[in-house]
Amino acid sequence: MNISKAEQRVLHVLAQGGSIRHGRDDGGRIAEVLCVSRDGFCMAEFDLPLFRRLKRRRLISSSQGRPYRITRRGLDAVRAQLDNR
Repeated sequence: MNISKAEQRVLHVLAQGGSIRHGRDDGGRIAEVLCVSRDGFCMAEFDLPLFRRLKRRRLISSSQGRPYRITRRGLDAVRAQLDNR
């Protein structure tokens, strides 16, 4: 599957234990999103259109109102990267 660099970065953070927290507007639609790594850092380049692309491709999902996590399909799509710690 072809995915952009930004999508690749987000999926890599999620694969390492991060999550996507979301906020809803008055109509119940998702209005704001925040990608948080397992260490608590926020990704600056993550925005709503990128979130919608990942969700449309079913690379991320949420259940019972919890934060969004990577799916099995997302894990298959993400390429291996070195952990730069």
